[in-house]
Amino acid sequence: MKKVQKRSLSVMLLVIVALLGMGFYIVRYVVHGAQWAAAPFNRTIFDGGMLNVGTVVDRNGVTLADVVDGRRVFADNADVRRATLHAVGDREGRVGTGALTVFASELTGFNLITGSYHRGGDPGRRIELTIDARISAEAMRALGGRRGVVMVANYETGEILAMVSGPTFDPSNPPDTFEDGVFVNRGIQSAFVPGSVFKVITAAAAIEQVPNVFDRAWYCNGGFDVSGLRVTCPGNHGSLGIIRGMQVSCNVVFGELALEMGGNTMLQYTERLGIAGRTAVSGMQTASGNFDAAPRNSADLAWSGIGQFTNTVCPASLLRLMGAIANDGNAIDLHYMQRTGPVSLLPPRTERILSRSTAQQLSEVIEIQNRQNFPGLQIYAKTGTAQVGGGHDPHAWFAGYITNPGHPLAFVVVVENGGGGAAVAAPIANQVLQAAIGR
Repeated sequence: MKKVQKRSLSVMLLVIVALLGMGFYIVRYVVHGAQWAAAPFNRTIFDGGMLNVGTVVDRNGVTLADVVDGRRVFADNADVRRATLHAVGDREGRVGTGALTVFASELTGFNLITGSYHRGGDPGRRIELTIDARISAEAMRALGGRRGVVMVANYETGEILAMVSGPTFDPSNPPDTFEDGVFVNRGIQSAFVPGSVFKVITAAAAIEQVPNVFDRAWYCNGGFDVSGLRVTCPGNHGSLGIIRGMQVSCNVVFGELALEMGGNTMLQYTERLGIAGRTAVSGMQTASGNFDAAPRNSADLAWSGIGQFTNTVCPASLLRLMGAIANDGNAIDLHYMQRTGPVSLLPPRTERILSRSTAQQLSEVIEIQNRQNFPGLQIYAKTGTAQVGGGHDPHAWFAGYITNPGHPLAFVVVVENGGGGAAVAAPIANQVLQAAIGR
């Protein structure tokens, strides 16, 4: 009798283990089934590692990727193909941020009962990106073959209209050898020394942490000394306040503000504003920005408030912040896929990172007063010339937003080792924004 009971107990335990295993598998299937169906080992939708189903179009219906006779093809226009490479992808899936990789499950379609929608010649799904092919092509031409990034987004919706990264290549006619870093989307997957664009973060902190900051005055005679070390300024600006200090990008103003607030306060603001650490673009984690809280009363702390020291910033994170300033302090998650077939995606997440008052005051600080180089643009922005050392030219930055009616657009431009932000990055932004508003 005892032997029968033991055998029954063993059978019952085996049944319980089997049920638990089946339950675990079902949960995994429900959660990850779409990703499994879109994995490269699924030969019904991949051929030699190439996704051979699904159509990708831009926001205006321009075809960016399609399948013809079982082979992946791209946009008709070569400039569009090169400009949208890092948003669309390549045949081999080497561009990690390309829609053909990131949104593969949406392109193939998936049902928990029947599995992949793709069956016997079915062309797969059509997805619509927020990318504008025309603006992207203009951004690529403006970048002019240089290494860097140009991004433009609607700060009211979070839709990315342009996400151009250089170097690039034509996915229809790939080269025999590729430039170093060509598969990296510099807007999402890279972080750079920011230089003076970081002064926007220092100003945001100062508006909230330094009493009567708009009534304060600083004196610039080309720099100041901190603990026996010289923090230099390229100008000799005399007496000036925070608004004038931003206009002329005075290192004295923002270096001394960082010293006054302290490294921990500065670190808290970089984290709150999404500059230190990672943010997300269409669910993908961006490259991590960095801010080290240097010791109080140190030259390193002053340099960090200016945008040097160990500071790094991901362009997409700065784009999100600029959009938040324009949007009364509300940061909207950036994305570049808006529709799968007839279904629109849910609205992106919105997070308040600045008070309305702080955002409005910060807008006053970064408003471009001399707009002769930006005809017709109601522009708020900051340049950056980021020193990188090693005998290399500085990175050129320009980031901000425009408030032209019907065109709520934030932007960021980075040219690696390009030189001065005002001389190099700002003209690129102007060219792209003029195209965006239809001029």
